[in-house]
Amino acid sequence: MLLPVLVSPPGAYLPAVMAALALGVAISVWPVGRVSLARAAAGLAVLSLAADTVAFGKAGLALLWLPFEAVALLVLLERVVRHVPGPRVGLVGGLTGAAVVLLPLRFTLHAPQTGLKESVFLAALAFVPAAGAGGVGLYLRSLDRRRADAVALARREQRLEVARDLHDFVAHEVTGIVLEAQAAQLGGEDGGPVEHRALLHRIEQAGLRALDSMDRTVATLRAADGRTEEPPPTRLYGLADLPELLDRFGSMAAAEVTLSLEEEVAGALSREAEDTAYRVVLEALTNVRRHAPRAGRVGVRAARSAERTVEVSVTDGAPAGPLPRAPREPGGRPGGGTGLAGLAERAVAVGGVLEAGPYGQGWRVSCRLPVSAVR
Repeated sequence: MLLPVLVSPPGAYLPAVMAALALGVAISVWPVGRVSLARAAAGLAVLSLAADTVAFGKAGLALLWLPFEAVALLVLLERVVRHVPGPRVGLVGGLTGAAVVLLPLRFTLHAPQTGLKESVFLAALAFVPAAGAGGVGLYLRSLDRRRADAVALARREQRLEVARDLHDFVAHEVTGIVLEAQAAQLGGEDGGPVEHRALLHRIEQAGLRALDSMDRTVATLRAADGRTEEPPPTRLYGLADLPELLDRFGSMAAAEVTLSLEEEVAGALSREAEDTAYRVVLEALTNVRRHAPRAGRVGVRAARSAERTVEVSVTDGAPAGPLPRAPREPGGRPGGGTGLAGLAERAVAVGGVLEAGPYGQGWRVSCRLPVSAVR
């Protein structure tokens, strides 16, 4: 863009530099250091508006670089409207939009054959693409917001579910402690020293208070989640249920389904982690059916790793035909849902980590769960 300046008169320096600067700001990845997109766009818009009022020689020189700067400013306007947060988007978007609309003045204000009518007409004409760029930015901003809200809702639901599951797991153990304490007191006066029986009674009362507290906490969580009734108890699934799950999946899919389940993983995970692993496999298989229905093969593997973790992975292979693959979650990729994003939160809650991404010609979902909490 700057090469034509070498054979142009000095008056071409200003429009060429402004066009190159606008293009650089429009295509750069911000922030750069402490300079954010909002600051870069506002600074460029102010420079562009100031350059419109500066006489730089022959006005016709601006026509060579004006289209490039206009396109760069339109791209920048869309990025500003989409990404600049909070109340700053109005100010920065207004400055960038004004730079686009008033850019033709760089020619009409300094050309002897143009006047007020031409300036108003060209400014009104430039308003149309500026409005289009702003509209595209607003639409994409709304999609980003809906996506963020959906992920936040999925994470919140997973947190509530983890809290309810924690109640079930802990309540089971506390109930066992209370029963043991009650059984130890059945000996009556001959059951041991008075201090011993008093200690057992205090253990029993503490356990009952803990159960009451957990019941109240979970009731509050369910009320906050919009649940008015006690949900029926659900079965907890685990790695031992994967063969049945894959049999069902294989009967409905054309892919070759394989399962590698090492014996060392049996009993290595807590009940919470087992349930999380099963849900990750279920969600990954659901995504295969949705986004890669013609995958040639699907492999599920559960094995111990050297880092005292159990890794559960689901990998689908190359498509069996020319059907295009749709982009999938988690993260910000378009076209994905929020299932894996929510399960990633659940995996973190039990001390693990969940990853998903391209793998060879297919896709891979991997979840690593710690083995420290043994059942």
